[in-house]
Amino acid sequence: MPLLGLLPRRAWAALLSQLLRPPCASCTGAVRCQSQVAEAVLTSQLKAHQEKPNFIIKIPKGTRDLSPQHMVVREKILDLVISCFKRHGAKGMDTPAFELKETLTEKYGEDSGLMYDLKDQGGELLSLRYDLTVPFARYLAMNKVKKMKRYHVGKVWRRESPSIVQGRYREFCQCDFDIAGQFDPMIPDAECLKIMCEILSGLQLGDFLIKMAWKDVRHEMVAKKGLAPEVADRIGDYVQCHGGVSLVEQMFQDPRLSQNKQALEGLEDLKLLFEYLNLFGIAEKISFDLSLARGLDYYTGVIYEAVLLQTPTQAGEEPLNVGSVAAGGRYDGLVGMFDPKGHKVPCVGLSIGVERIFYIVEQRMKTKGEKVRTTETQVFVATPQKNFLQERLKLITELWDAGIKAEMLYKNNPKLLTQLHYCESTGIPLVVIIGEQELKEGIIKIRSVASREEVAIKRENLVAEIQKRLSES
Repeated sequence: MPLLGLLPRRAWAALLSQLLRPPCASCTGAVRCQSQVAEAVLTSQLKAHQEKPNFIIKIPKGTRDLSPQHMVVREKILDLVISCFKRHGAKGMDTPAFELKETLTEKYGEDSGLMYDLKDQGGELLSLRYDLTVPFARYLAMNKVKKMKRYHVGKVWRRESPSIVQGRYREFCQCDFDIAGQFDPMIPDAECLKIMCEILSGLQLGDFLIKMAWKDVRHEMVAKKGLAPEVADRIGDYVQCHGGVSLVEQMFQDPRLSQNKQALEGLEDLKLLFEYLNLFGIAEKISFDLSLARGLDYYTGVIYEAVLLQTPTQAGEEPLNVGSVAAGGRYDGLVGMFDPKGHKVPCVGLSIGVERIFYIVEQRMKTKGEKVRTTETQVFVATPQKNFLQERLKLITELWDAGIKAEMLYKNNPKLLTQLHYCESTGIPLVVIIGEQELKEGIIKIRSVASREEVAIKRENLVAEIQKRLSES
């Protein structure tokens, strides 16, 4: 009997005590029936499992389960984000959850120590992906793609100290949008900022501000434009005031800057960016900030992050301190790190902090006591009488085949009150009722759960009537 070989030693005593019981009535002599032996084995395994010391059911640190209520909110957030990405012409893609370790190392600076390494399997050293940007750059180089506008939604893993109260986890979801390719200056950058504004406005999280890091702007002016460091620092004096397009205009009026060719080129790029942002209607949402710094090594140009502006908390609300809710920037050299000949593909992109946004929305719903409907069922098929399971199955099949979301109770003879209570508790708007009288007259009753009003219609008009009511609701 193979099952016996699976039992730990401490389970043998329990098993033997079961087998030594008197045989059942249908057995003779010392021969045991198969059911009795199987019962003994299962009982022994259960006892052995129950004897495990200090066994606690829990999830790993820095992770979370998502209940059906959580998933409804999460899917609404993701739907809004993805629809915005698609509106701007992005194509969806995915990459493996793990990469070769050498693909990911030396791309994140000091954060490389936070990667999750996997045990050697099949001769390959692997790591779980740390973000979605490096795998995208690897994909571009490997497939020799020179131009692409893509979005990617997926999980990433970081072995850092989690802070659940601020929406920080070790396993979390990222939503990325990137534009790869050689284009005229600042147009893709401006569109990324526009997308960030559209998403944060659509989510109705409150007022926000997108900050641009002066440190990286200064580096680009000095390294790429050849601007003297002291002139760049002069521009930095203005940036300390925090501002946007008006600040750029103010710098143009400074003779020490306007008479410097390299300074003018750098200012022209900034001016061009803010002209586009103004045309997009988002210039007032953008501000330079000397204090902003991003930890990832692959950024090469302007970087930015969006923060929610603190507003006075309402009664019962706790202050939400979640940091940035979106971030991005330019990384022109990352693809070249994977290309054997070092060919570069300029890239700019953004990432939406879904977990932090979800945390904010979740906390606000708790404060307001909002309830979440976890299903999208539109119609419930009910009966007030016994022995009508077949008729209910016929009805619900007709609804499903018409694309209508429908449910019924998995009981032969459910009570009508139980069925109606289920509809009220789950928020199902319509009930179709069939009984002996309805079957005899060739009609169906449609009941509005909210108003409790019932109307009788011909059976053949059921689908059309329901579709009409759903389109009006």
